[in-house]
Amino acid sequence: MSLTATDVKKIAYLARLGIAEQDIEHYAQDLSGILDLMTQMGQLDTQGVQPMSHPLDQTQRLRPDQVTETDQRGNFQLIAPQTEAGLYLVPKVIE
Repeated sequence: MSLTATDVKKIAYLARLGIAEQDIEHYAQDLSGILDLMTQMGQLDTQGVQPMSHPLDQTQRLRPDQVTETDQRGNFQLIAPQTEAGLYLVPKVIE
């Protein structure tokens, strides 16, 4: 797919981007190349290919889920302006 200078100007306008006039042709070539690559990738046969969450076969190191602090809700609610039944009361902000 080949983009024209007019196409790039429309895209820039819709994206609210300012592009210098002398750079429009360069952007048109770059964007056309990207769209051509996406077209080629869309034509590949991916039948039987397992989806990956990451290109490298890595696992994330996780720490054990342990409580490290004591519950201080009661202390925090003592200094809150308004509470009721363990909840903080705040002013209504939607009219």
